[in-house]
Amino acid sequence: MAGNRVLLWRHGQTDWNMVNRFQGHSDIPLNDVGRYQVRHAAEILAGMNPTQIISSDLGRAKETAQALADLVGLPVSTHEGLRETNGGMWEGKTGKENREEDFQNFIRWIDGDDNPAGTTGEKRSEVAARAVAVINQALNGKTDQLLIVATHGGTARCVLGDLLQLPLSHWGVIGGLSNASWSIVQRNPRQWNLIEHNAGSIPEPVYGEESGATSA
Repeated sequence: MAGNRVLLWRHGQTDWNMVNRFQGHSDIPLNDVGRYQVRHAAEILAGMNPTQIISSDLGRAKETAQALADLVGLPVSTHEGLRETNGGMWEGKTGKENREEDFQNFIRWIDGDDNPAGTTGEKRSEVAARAVAVINQALNGKTDQLLIVATHGGTARCVLGDLLQLPLSHWGVIGGLSNASWSIVQRNPRQWNLIEHNAGSIPEPVYGEESGATSA
């Protein structure tokens, strides 16, 4: 009996990604580059024969998921639980602005503390719990699945850290996902294994890292 696989697919590029602005729950659309990226990625993912597609309910993720759905004829099920981290008072601001305005809190969060993002936002542990719950529900009672999860960079990292059973303080060792790139984990009888990370055809810069670090 084959183990289930989960493919975490980050949405395509947005204008806010390009200026390192914290998006969080803000419903920012894909830009023209992002739409090109997801169409290109969808052609690759279609060849992997996905069995289900689920998505964050934010537009940038839904449009990403729909690019694949249009090719493979699967429905897209949307879930609030797959949204990006609620960034509280950091949303809409650049990493530079957040460092200047809320330095201690922002640095603690970057360093891996489980403090709420932007004071009034979410903890990483909360993001992981809600997103993993959606994934587990989608896989419940099923085997040999390739579940496509169209989501966000921060949420994908939280899911990977949780499924791979890393200490929360070490989730930051997982590199970011480039826009429209993906990671795959596979379930064996004992645990989840990371079998592919930040995959795509040609390496892309990781824009809009939720850490607020300067983009490459």
